[in-house]
Amino acid sequence: MSAATLNRSDVERIVREIVQRQFSFPTAGAPAAASVEPNLVVSVSARHVHLTDEHVETLFGPGHTLTPGKDLYQDGFYAAEETVMVVGPRRRMLPSVRVLGPTRSFSQVELAFTDGISLGIDLPVRPSGKIEGTPGCVLVGPAGVVELSEGVIRAERHVHMNNRDAEFYGVKNGDRMNLRIESSCSMVLEDLLVRADDTSKLEVHIDTDEGNAAALDNALSVVLEKQEPCKCQSH
Repeated sequence: MSAATLNRSDVERIVREIVQRQFSFPTAGAPAAASVEPNLVVSVSARHVHLTDEHVETLFGPGHTLTPGKDLYQDGFYAAEETVMVVGPRRRMLPSVRVLGPTRSFSQVELAFTDGISLGIDLPVRPSGKIEGTPGCVLVGPAGVVELSEGVIRAERHVHMNNRDAEFYGVKNGDRMNLRIESSCSMVLEDLLVRADDTSKLEVHIDTDEGNAAALDNALSVVLEKQEPCKCQSH
């Protein structure tokens, strides 16, 4: 068939045939998201602080608002220019802990296990926001001091994802997953809490202790896996 005799339908048919040979598309009727593996990002979440508007003004001065520094992977979130000193029992302290924005309705300090040892705080492992009954600390800024009666935690390892990603992995908000890391110190991190919504990007958050233990910086691969129900038999 010469180019002069090709009509529009011929061109479309040929293009479809070429594309189908080069790429693997889902069969008719299958949801597109279920056949395309999402892009997985694994981030080490270093020690940081979330603040209320009131506490920002107490620590940095009346009328002060957070100054966005570096955007984080999740849209709308950022590392601020501001830092605070975190003071634990017996005046042990971490001198410059980054504040993350935007502000929240409650203040919260997220630390790694070794940070808790440095401060003399027995850190409970909690999902972000679940701070009832947790230890407190003192925050010191250039303009003032805030004493938190609670809110110091070791954040539970978790994975952010949107609902399309959740469908791909066969999980829902609140489920648990495992992260398999292949490196010089290969390991499987279990019980990642799934935090699924309409807008989040697929991102695992682990703390600095976990990232260092798994040699994440030099990892050959990271694989997120649905956690199978326990088949343990009761006795």
